[in-house]
Amino acid sequence: MPAKGFLTQSQKDNLQKALKESERSQIIQRILMLLLMNDGKTYQEISEFLGCSYRSIAYWCVHGDPDNLESLKDGREKGNYHKATNEYIELLMGIIEKEPSELGYEFGRWTTARLAIYLEEKTGIKLSSEQVRRILKQKKYAYLWAKYSLEDKQNPTKRETFKEQLQGYLEVSKRCPEKLQVWFWDESGFSLRVIRRKNWSKKGSSKKVTGKRSRGRVNVMGGVRFHDRKRMCYFIDKGNGESFYEQLVKLNDFVKKEWISVGNMEFNFSDNGPLILIILDNASYHKKKIIIEAIEKQLPNIQLYFLPAYSPDMNLVELVWHSVKEYIAHKLLKSVEELRNLLARLLNQEELIIKWQRKIKNKGNAAIAS
Repeated sequence: MPAKGFLTQSQKDNLQKALKESERSQIIQRILMLLLMNDGKTYQEISEFLGCSYRSIAYWCVHGDPDNLESLKDGREKGNYHKATNEYIELLMGIIEKEPSELGYEFGRWTTARLAIYLEEKTGIKLSSEQVRRILKQKKYAYLWAKYSLEDKQNPTKRETFKEQLQGYLEVSKRCPEKLQVWFWDESGFSLRVIRRKNWSKKGSSKKVTGKRSRGRVNVMGGVRFHDRKRMCYFIDKGNGESFYEQLVKLNDFVKKEWISVGNMEFNFSDNGPLILIILDNASYHKKKIIIEAIEKQLPNIQLYFLPAYSPDMNLVELVWHSVKEYIAHKLLKSVEELRNLLARLLNQEELIIKWQRKIKNKGNAAIAS
């Protein structure tokens, strides 16, 4: 057991410097053990002060070498990395600097989950995504995300008025879905080459990414019903007035079939069926005169209700797109067909469980209709 004052002034200075610079809580704790022991504290006193076991104090006060800070690292931690050979780490460092397209993949960015899968295929060494993340952090890589806001473009008065009116519709739809259904509607593209502002880069620098997004893209149009979170999404070639109207016809037919299935007569749907209120953005083809007239004439149960400008945070379906893209980001998909099949299951077969009360980041505002 070391005696009081066993540290030299030089050793104390080095330990105190390391205490300030270390980012690892375990190393900080072990340095404190040595410093407290040097002040004459007993194992029991140090144990109570740091909240560590007596056995841990006894071990590190004897085996910790104040002249070799490496001795304060737990050799057992190597178990997390023993599989990561130097060749594995070198390959990882080379891959992280390459675009996925250079290796034949259509997605736009590397995540640690994708890296772990790819490296296991190449080396036979299986590591978790968290282990890969720790290696990257040790190599001074950080996962960076740019922030932006839409608040300077929004009209607070219009947003508040819309929010109050919408809340009234939502309350009615909860109580009487047979009279009113609120559907949040939008279009989105899901791509194997999604361009993200977040990527692995050396600290202090950022990568440039190309703007090519067309390859490997699947376009989807659809909505989520508020009162039961039912999702109806359709694959489209391109978002325009014609495809918009076609998908509204499909939605109208779906609601009509539901209405008939509980004993109602089809010919009564236009007069007695539920009002289908579609919450959507201000895309120009949503407001085309010919489309509006066709809806009023052929789909009388459908009514469009436009969001205030620059207010995607008020559209509940944005949470669906956001959640699906998060899920896809960690999948090693090689073809558009794979992506399309996965989207069909996630969106329409409800394989993806969505946390409806979560906030959407990087949508201008951290709020969502709930």
